[in-house]
Amino acid sequence: MARPPQADRPGPDDRFRVLVVCTGNICRSPAGELLMRHLLIGRLGGRAAARVEVTSAGVAAVVGSGMHPLSRAQLAPWGLDGDRAEGFRARQLDDRTVAGVDLVLGANVRHRSTVLERYPHLLDRTFALREFARLVAAADQQTLPPDLVKRGRTLVDAARALRGTIPPADDTVADPMGGSEREHAEAVGLVFDAVRGIVDVLAPRAQVARR
Repeated sequence: MARPPQADRPGPDDRFRVLVVCTGNICRSPAGELLMRHLLIGRLGGRAAARVEVTSAGVAAVVGSGMHPLSRAQLAPWGLDGDRAEGFRARQLDDRTVAGVDLVLGANVRHRSTVLERYPHLLDRTFALREFARLVAAADQQTLPPDLVKRGRTLVDAARALRGTIPPADDTVADPMGGSEREHAEAVGLVFDAVRGIVDVLAPRAQVARR
């Protein structure tokens, strides 16, 4: 596929753009989108957190559909199962959704591979969600700049450099579609753990306290 004309990273003073990807964009990736945005707002406040733009899409999206009710229900502990989830609508992975993206996080390695098959120029910024969480946990945080956008982009570079240097692990977030409430709970729990780990490095509490 040809490189989209606006797929390059935006300027240094713009937003840090994160795209979470799964299959239908109704279970795992919307959970990642809503949870990451929620955690960043809680950590930074709405104005500062708005510098991180979090969206999601599906490689075979159920376009226009709302979030799956069983996955949506798992967001209740964070108060995200109401109006915030109500307004969500599934989107297809396409040229518009990847335009200007800084980081792509696939629910599984398979989603990462699909993104790269369609958009090979995103190789330097595409990871599986749990993979990226493991990599950033190993990054030297002392080398990361304090500015949120610059920190995010530097973190992506650091994660890329760390690929192949830490032990492999199971980065799967199983697709709960058609499964039980428990399977939806397990999937959202894994997404939350990964997103929380990423936010802890992107917007660490100690750094926020110094502001």
